Amino acid sequence: MKTRKLGQNGPQVSAIGLGAMSFGGIFGDTTEAESLRCLDAMLDCGISFIDTANIYGMGLSETVLGTWLKTRRPQVTIATKASFVPGPPRRIDNSESHLRAELDASLQRLGRDHVELFYVHRREHTRPLPEVIGTLSRLIAEGKIGGYGLSEIAPDTLRAAHAIHPCTAVQNEYSLWSRQPELGLIQACKTLGVAFVPFSPLARGMLGDTPLAQPTDGFRAQNPRFTEPNFSANTKTINAFRTFCASRGWSTPATALAWILAKGDHLIPIPGTRHAAHLAQWMQASNITLTPQDQTEIDRILPPGFAAGDRYGDHQLLAIERYC
Repeated sequence: MKTRKLGQNGPQVSAIGLGAMSFGGIFGDTTEAESLRCLDAMLDCGISFIDTANIYGMGLSETVLGTWLKTRRPQVTIATKASFVPGPPRRIDNSESHLRAELDASLQRLGRDHVELFYVHRREHTRPLPEVIGTLSRLIAEGKIGGYGLSEIAPDTLRAAHAIHPCTAVQNEYSLWSRQPELGLIQACKTLGVAFVPFSPLARGMLGDTPLAQPTDGFRAQNPRFTEPNFSANTKTINAFRTFCASRGWSTPATALAWILAKGDHLIPIPGTRHAAHLAQWMQASNITLTPQDQTEIDRILPPGFAAGDRYGDHQLLAIERYC
């Protein structure tokens, strides 16, 4: 696995990370044993960057990671997040007291005295940005976090935050079917020396080798792209991309990740899974070189904006910055 730098002053990490959201049961029931097998396979594949959050399974994802870290003692880079306060109604809290308390709880679950990267999971727009970045800079000075990150933000927020204290990473959704970050955010990260960490780079499972069955419960079942008639339209379009990938001898997820990696050496995608078998389908990605002809063909099959339906429903848009 090739490596990339996590921000201008951050550590070298694997070019592809692992998103640990599904360890919390967000996309279906799981077991600790299954998650531990996945983490062992991840390490064998050379992945050294793991992304989690306090709300993934309400601490379950971090707890599983803590068990694995304690028993395996691997050399890995950990990112976690805080900001959400469970409802009803669900709300965002970027206060120093909340971020500190949630970070301390995360560290306890992880069995660590620090994490390399700590994200504000969503921005609380009624709270002054200098106050929030001040909190994060103090956590860095105290050694509790190596750097801070921001999630689902606009380029102007990044520039304002970075001017107060250098930002390590920005995490927004980005994939072949969610391309908004191309309209300024990827470029702003590059200019400022900030890592861009695409989450859901495999379109929440749609960009796998096997067509996804339509979800009937959970997060995806309420997402416009997974409801009819959008789901069938998206499946048909993506099937043509699967055919293209197979013609090149590449797996579908590896090709989708290679497409992201080619967008800049500051991009570090974090596909998620709880299944060890899925990891093997990704591993080609950092060794695939897409030719200009490949890029042109991918854009023909999956043109910008091809996805039917918005990436979130109105009920899922809490504190997400929409800038275009």
